[in-house]
Amino acid sequence: MAEIEKTIINIARSILGGNGFGYSVPSRSSANQLYVQELDRIVLKDKASFRPFANMASVRKTTITTRILQLVHQLCKKQIHVTKRDLFYTDVKLFQEQGQSDSVLDDVSCMLGCTRSSLNVVASEKGVVVGRLVFVEDGDRIDCTKMGVGGKAIPPNIDKVKDMESDALFILLVEKDAAFMRLAEDRFYNRFPCVIITAKGQPDVATRLFLKKMKTDLKLPVLGLVDSDPYGLKILSVYMSGSKNMSYDSSNLTTPDIKWLGVRPSDLNKYKIPEQCRLPMTDQDIKTGKDLLEEDFIKKDPNWHKELEVMVKTKEKAEIQALSSFGFQYLSEVYLPMKLQERDWI
Repeated sequence: MAEIEKTIINIARSILGGNGFGYSVPSRSSANQLYVQELDRIVLKDKASFRPFANMASVRKTTITTRILQLVHQLCKKQIHVTKRDLFYTDVKLFQEQGQSDSVLDDVSCMLGCTRSSLNVVASEKGVVVGRLVFVEDGDRIDCTKMGVGGKAIPPNIDKVKDMESDALFILLVEKDAAFMRLAEDRFYNRFPCVIITAKGQPDVATRLFLKKMKTDLKLPVLGLVDSDPYGLKILSVYMSGSKNMSYDSSNLTTPDIKWLGVRPSDLNKYKIPEQCRLPMTDQDIKTGKDLLEEDFIKKDPNWHKELEVMVKTKEKAEIQALSSFGFQYLSEVYLPMKLQERDWI
């Protein structure tokens, strides 16, 4: 709040001095991003651009920025949280489409030098967690072993999550909803004490924050179970070194040391995955795979690099569901127990 008030007072001074007003906004383009090996994540460099009000090209964006600053100030004052969608609907005529208010919201985070969740605007929840985890959310004690098959929705507001306790040995990070459901229904976490978490595809901010908090508070290893395709690896990379879109907030969102448990390209032959369950990679897949080979987070780990080379060379991919060809419970009854007993992760 103090930061917003300071910004607005400077603007008022500038207007009264007859200089009009504008905002200096840190650039979030990929040219202004840097992968720092010591930190093992993507960070934002110091380039900024000026957004003046008295300019046809930037007048709308400057107006939207001012309106968002006003709305965020109100939220912080009242100490309430809203979703990005709610924020968009407060002024549909000005924002026109949600993409515009979302992108300015990220700009405002950069300008104020704070995290997006501290602006009290949250993304709608999509991740779920189940297994050996107990925590307190806004005063309520939540036991994730008693959440049925669906699991507990990951709270969009991480500040309300306190006192995490667990007797798990590891955190199992699953890419897909289907695999998560299979493991939750088979109560996999009772046989191998663990916490199972998924963002149902592309990782959202709430799930990334929650994973980071679990890893920090419980000090447990994280094992990733993703499809054997370039996108599965891309998803792991977002959890590990952050996404380019949110690089300004990477310190809170990244969980660097994730082990790749499966499904790895070398598993396809090792576990004799039948031909009809393997898919040929498309040109786009191969291009994504080759681009990933150049990424720093892959280069620094020779084992990952080797696996990805196998994938690009064989031009074959397989989903976690390919394991169902041996029976629906093959994943929870055979594949994962074998992997874990052999400590087969990289």
